[in-house]
Amino acid sequence: MLKGIPDIISPELLKILHEMGHGDDLVIGDANFPAASNARNLVRCDGHGVPELLDAILSLFPLDDFLPHPVSLMQVVPGDATKPVVQDEIRAVVRRHEKAGDALVEQVERFEFYERARKAYAIVTTTERKLYGCMIVKKGVIR
Repeated sequence: MLKGIPDIISPELLKILHEMGHGDDLVIGDANFPAASNARNLVRCDGHGVPELLDAILSLFPLDDFLPHPVSLMQVVPGDATKPVVQDEIRAVVRRHEKAGDALVEQVERFEFYERARKAYAIVTTTERKLYGCMIVKKGVIR
């Protein structure tokens, strides 16, 4: 146990977050995301949802403030009637941690998202059941 580290952050995830440098991408995937087949480094966070994990990660992880949108969400596929409520929860977490809040978040087309995910430093897979709960966060610097 360590002081100041949220319990949801496993030793493996803490190591990955610490290894990452400025400009590296971290994918947080929902239960349907093809994490294992796309990851250079894979961390499992079974039993957890994306918003709660993001909240813990952002307590340790600086977002890249050199970019207008260091947080990328997977865009709903055209024609899919799904209302991605988890994305509202994700935006609320970002607002809690960053003054610019919603302005930091962009939507990325599904296949572009997959392409970016394959290049990410690591993919964290969760058991989030709400659809379109996948996201990419770009690591910044501590000032």
